[in-house]
Amino acid sequence: FAYVTWLARCYIMTNEPARAWEAYTRMETSNDTVNLLQLIANDCYKMGHFYYACKAFDVLERMDPDPEWWEGKRGAAIGTFQKVVAKHETQDKLQEVVRMLRNTNNPQAEYMVNRVIQKWAQENGVRLP
Repeated sequence: FAYVTWLARCYIMTNEPARAWEAYTRMETSNDTVNLLQLIANDCYKMGHFYYACKAFDVLERMDPDPEWWEGKRGAAIGTFQKVVAKHETQDKLQEVVRMLRNTNNPQAEYMVNRVIQKWAQENGVRLP
């Protein structure tokens, strides 16, 4: 497990967060997978890889509805949105983030999607789920 966590961290720090996510998806479910998810979520957030941070926080939130996971997911979702607006991230990533937010039981998610993201998407011709 130590090798996989360091490998994931190296991937994230060298701007290859997709490879860190792949390392997580290849693992069998255990306490180690939760620890790896936390590492991916926090390190990706720190490095500005918000899409993968959002994915990791989403899985963590579904496993344990701790408000800390929602806060991380919310911040990562807005970070992904900001990157899409700046054209540093693709629109399909925003579509997936919107799906994640819509599957959240937090009322703030609907506000984020309906008032902020949806409005921008309509003004810019972006289709959302």
